[in-house]
Parts: sequence; C-alpha cells; structure tokens
Amino acid sequence: MTSVGSVGAQKRWRLRAQNQVLKKGVVDEQANSAALKEQLKMKDQSLRKLQQEMDSLTFRNLQLAKRVELLQDELAVSEPRGKKNKKSGESSSQLSQEQKSVFDEDLQKKIEENERLHIQFFEADEQHKHVEAELRSRLATLEMEAAQHQAVVDGLTRKYMETIEKLQNDKAKLEVKSQTLEKEAKECRLRTEECQLQLKNLHEDLSGRLEESLSIISEKVPFNDTKYSQYNALNVPLHNRRHQLKMRDIAGQALAFVQDLVTALLNFHTYTEQRIQIFPIDSAIDTISPLNQKFSQYLHENASYVRPLEEGMLHLFESITEDTVTVLETTVKLKTFSEHLTSYICFLRKILPYQLKSLEEECESSLCTSALRARNLELSQDMRKMTAVFEKLQTYVGLLALPSTEPDGLLRTNYSSVLTNVGAALHGFHDVMKDISKHYNQKATIEHELPTATQKLITTNDCILSSVVALTNGAGKIASFFSNNVDYFIASLSYGPKAASGFISPLSAECMLQYKKKAAAYMKALRKPLLESVPYEEALANRRVLLSSTESREGLAQQVQQSLEKISKLEQEKEHWMLEAQLAKIKLEKENQRIADKLKSTSIGQGVGPAQENPTGVNAGGQEEASTKAVLEPIHSTSLIGILTRTSDNEVPDVESREDLIKNHYMARIVELTSQLQLADSKSVHFYAECRALSKRLALAEKSKEALTEEMKVAGQNISRLQDELTTTKRSYEDQLSMMSDHLCSMNETLSKQREEIDTLKMSSKGNSKKNKSR
Repeated sequence: MTSVGSVGAQKRWRLRAQNQVLKKGVVDEQANSAALKEQLKMKDQSLRKLQQEMDSLTFRNLQLAKRVELLQDELAVSEPRGKKNKKSGESSSQLSQEQKSVFDEDLQKKIEENERLHIQFFEADEQHKHVEAELRSRLATLEMEAAQHQAVVDGLTRKYMETIEKLQNDKAKLEVKSQTLEKEAKECRLRTEECQLQLKNLHEDLSGRLEESLSIISEKVPFNDTKYSQYNALNVPLHNRRHQLKMRDIAGQALAFVQDLVTALLNFHTYTEQRIQIFPIDSAIDTISPLNQKFSQYLHENASYVRPLEEGMLHLFESITEDTVTVLETTVKLKTFSEHLTSYICFLRKILPYQLKSLEEECESSLCTSALRARNLELSQDMRKMTAVFEKLQTYVGLLALPSTEPDGLLRTNYSSVLTNVGAALHGFHDVMKDISKHYNQKATIEHELPTATQKLITTNDCILSSVVALTNGAGKIASFFSNNVDYFIASLSYGPKAASGFISPLSAECMLQYKKKAAAYMKALRKPLLESVPYEEALANRRVLLSSTESREGLAQQVQQSLEKISKLEQEKEHWMLEAQLAKIKLEKENQRIADKLKSTSIGQGVGPAQENPTGVNAGGQEEASTKAVLEPIHSTSLIGILTRTSDNEVPDVESREDLIKNHYMARIVELTSQLQLADSKSVHFYAECRALSKRLALAEKSKEALTEEMKVAGQNISRLQDELTTTKRSYEDQLSMMSDHLCSMNETLSKQREEIDTLKMSSKGNSKKNKSR
C-alpha cells in the first residue's frame, strides 16, 4: 500500500517539474514573439514612410515631366517664329538661348536628381522586400514553433489531467482495496487465532499419537527395515497396475515396430545379395569376383543375426506382465536384446568393408558413368554412417541393460541422459535411412537408363528401394514413438520401494519380486473370492435364456472336434479334386491342340489340290464342316443319374472326350451329393443338440418344480406364523392404546385442577390489589 502511494507521489512530482519547465519555455517563446511583433511594426512604419516619400517623389517627377513637355512645346513653337523673325528678334533670341541654357541645366539637374531618387527607391524597395521576406519567414517559423510548443503544452496538460484522473482513480481503488485488505486482515487474524487453536489441539493429539506409536514400535517392531537402503530395497512397493499396463502397451508397440524393422532389414540384405549376383556381372553368364562371392556368402547369413532381434524384443515384451514391477533393475531380458543387437552390429562391421569394396568395383566397371560413380560414393558414406549409428544405439542400449546385471555400471542420475541420447540416436538413424533412400533412388534411376540394364536388375532395384523405404518408415515410427514416450520413461524410473531412491542391485530386485509373488499368493489364500452375483430382476429375466442353452461345454467341444475332422477330410478331398481338375485341364488343352492341328492339316490338304478341282473341294469342305458341326453339336439325354450332355452318333466320338464328359458329370453329381450330405449332417447335429437341450430343460424344469413346491410349503408356514404374530402384536398395541388413553385422562384431570388453582390465585391477587387501592 505504502509502496504504491510513494510511486504515485514520485510520478506527480516529476509531472509538476516537467510542467514548470514547459511553462517557462512557453513564456520565453511568448516574449520572443512579442519582441518580433514590435520589430515588425517598426519595419512596417519605416516602410510606410518610404512609401510616402516614394509617392511624393513620383508626384514631383510627374510635375517635372509635365513642365519639361510644356517647355519643349514652347521651344518647338518659338523655333519657327525665330526663323521668321531672325532679323527682328536677335535680342530676343539671345534671351531665349540664355533661358534655354538655364532650362537645360535645370532639366539636367532634375533628371539626375530623378535618376538618383529612382536608384534610392529601387534599393530601398529591394531592401524592404528582402527584410520583409526574412521577417515573414522568421514569423512563420516562430508561429510554427509556437504552434508546436502550444501542441506540446496542450498534450502535456491533457496527459497531466489524464494522469491526475488516473491517479485519483487509483487512489480511490487503493482506498477500496485498503478497506478490503483491512477486512481481510481482520479475518486473517481471526483465522490465525482459530488455526493456532487447531494447531495446538493437533500438536497435542499428534504428540499423544507419537508417544503411543513410539511405545508400540519399541515394544512390537524388532528393527526398522526402511532405515537402511539395503533392507528397504527388499520391501515390496505398492502395486501400480496402471503403470504396468502402460509399460506392457508401450512394449507391445515397440515389438510391432521392431518386427517391421527386422522384416525390412531381412529384405534389404536379401535383395542386396541378389543384386550382387546380377550386377555388374551376371552370375548366370559369367563368374562374379571373389570379393562379391564372399560378400554374398556373408549376406546369406543375415537371418541368423537379424531374427534374434525380434526374438529378444518378444522375450522382453513377455517378461513385462501385470504382476511384475517394471524398472531398469528388473528388466533382465533387456540384456539379451542388447547382446543380439551387439551380434548384429558385428555382422554389419563384418560386411561393411566388402560392401564398400563392392561399390568401388562397380565404379571401376566400364558401365559406370560419372553420375553413377558419384551416387556410389554417397552410398558408401551412408553405409558408414548407418553402421556408426547402430554402434551408437547399441552403446546406449547396453548402458540401459547394465542396471539389471551390474548395479555399479550406470548411476541413476544418468538414466535420463542415456534415454535422451537413445532418442537422438534413433532420429539420427532415421536421417541416415532417408539419405540412403534418396541416393539409392537416384542410383536406380541412372541404372535403369543404361542400355545394358536387364529386367532382373530393374526388378531387384525396385525391391531394394521398397525395403529401404520400409526401413525409413520403420525408423521414423520408432524415433517418433520413443520421443513421445521418453518423458514417461524418465518419470517411471522413480517407481520403486517406498521412501528410497530405487532398487540397489538386480539381486535385491529379484528377491523383491519373489517376495511380491509370495505376498500375492498369501493374500489370494486369505481372501476367498466372492461369487459374481446378478441382480434378482436380471436373473429372473435371463433365467429362460440361461435354461435354453443348446448344449454343454463338452458337447460343444465334441462338435468342434467333429467339425475339425470333417474340415480336414474336406480339405484333403479338395486338394485331390484340385489335382484332378488340373489334370483334366491339361488333357483338355491337349485335346484342343490336337483338334486344332487336325483342322489345320485338313485345311492345308484341301488348299494343295489343282484349280479345276476347286468346286469339288469346296463341296467337300462344306460337307466336312457340316459333319464337324454335326459331331460337335451337343445332344442332351436324361437318365436316373441326371442330365448327360453328349455329341451326336453320326460320327464316332473320341474316347477321351467321352470320358471327360462322364467324369465331369459324375464330379458334379458327387459335389451335389456331398453338399446334400453335409447339409443333412448339420441338420442332424442341430436336431440332436436341440433334443439334448430339451431333455436338459425338462430335467431343470422338474427340479425347479420340486424346489418351488418346497418354497410354497415354507411360504405357507411363514404366512401362518406371521398371522399369529400379527394377532399378538394387535393385542399388545390395543393394550398399550388403552393404557395411553388412561394416562391422557389422568393428565387432563391434573391440568384442569392446575387451571382452577391458577384462577383462584388470580382472583385472590385481584382482591388484594383492590384492597390496596382503597387503602
């Protein structure tokens, strides 16, 4: 409160000082503008004087000009007169010349004076204009500055007023806030007093409990196992089922991702082996180099190194169950997965030199272009990076596997950093696989454009590209999955014994798990599970459904066994008949080929004859076509075994075609009869099951009838007993009511007596008061 007031006072003091400075500046500017205005007035007065003098001089100049004009006119008039009267006026001419010389001198003086006055007037006018322009510009600048200063002053006054209003509002708010704070302070004082009382009571209660607990501990507890971390690590922690289910779910997702990655790695190594057998030298045409033979031999062993990764992850997933405690100290199977990963990295290190040399051999071949050579160099660098990333990943996985085998191998403080580095290594693996996919795609595109590229090479390159894309997608999924769950992994590391930093050693963790199993078995033995009950209304509603179950579990198992046997038999028959059908198809193709060859031979024989025998050949061809049509035209005949389709008897049918027709007919009849037999078997089984269900329902109905009759007997006995109890309770209630009515009557009598006594007392008190008044 005081700090806010001091801040407001400082602001007001600063604004007042600024306001005084601005007022002083404004007053100075006003004095300057007034002095300039006085100077402007004086200049205006001098300008007016000069203007008046100019006007007088112009007027005098006009007069003199008029006088000169008059004199010139007079001179012009006097000259012709002088010429006429030369003789008579010599004296007058002398006089006129003297006057003319005087006038000329006077005129010259006036002209010089006029010229001088014009020069002075022009100079004065120019000086006046210059001074006026300077004064006007200075006046404009001063007015502009005055306007700016006035705007600043107005802005400052407005700001000052706004700050004053704001400070007043703040002051009002602070006053209101101070009042509320005072109220809150009073309430807090009251609360503190109450809390002190509660604290005193709690302290007394807890001190009593502490003394009691200490006495119980000293008497009952032989030693405190949570005091030492070695003993506390053997205590069974609280079972966190949600944590276990979450860890199992995460392990299942990781298993799926590892399976995809293993499949992609197997495909990549296998297709790489196939490519070595094809390019740059096809093994079917010529022998490949000893280097590639050795490389192919090593790649052929990839499954023995890649498959264990999936098995190790599967064992790790199976070790995480709902009943265990999953932390790094208890995940023993992680060590197995780390060993399998180490063996795979040894395999990568073993094949890396051969892979690099194989790429160099491709670059040295005559088919390799400069672009293909550049791609091969990039791929060699990518393979080195891939091996390095796997080595880095194996290092961190090995560190995570240390707590389950060597307790001093990795400190708990480094768990989070190791997990973070695992995520970074997975992201690096994803980046490397993206580079490999990009460069291999470019390499395959260049190789497909080569003139010597075979279809086998193109197909193998496509398969390698698909496996590399699958590897890239799998690496990206694993990296994103680990990044999303790394916070949960770091948070779940504290899951362990109560009031301790964690499990001390794998041996203590194993002992704890054994104790946990024993405790769970003991609790299970103590706790008898209650039978799952169904609400009474629901049980009544579902009774008929439960009683109408078709067959028991044994009957269903028997039916399933019979169905499986039938299915196996039918599958065997299906395979047999499929083989028969394939044989029949082959025979049909041979027969069609034979007929086609026969028709071709007949047509060639007819075309070789002479030209004059063409009509006879045509007739013979027509007869032969008619005969073949008659032979091939089907005729349907019916018998007891069904409908048989056969050819006409005009020509002798082929034995094999007749056998095929009969065989097909009997096959169709066998299929039809087997379907009917299966339908009859299923119906008989269904009827048998229904009969068994009806017999069971009948037995259950008889049992329920007997139970209901017994329940009816018991219910009748209960009804008679309840009726007897009802009569006895009625009698007891009637006796109690009569007693209560008597008691109420006695209470009414006592109340009436008390009222009478009160009335007598009132009358006596009134009489005494009247006597006192009369006295």
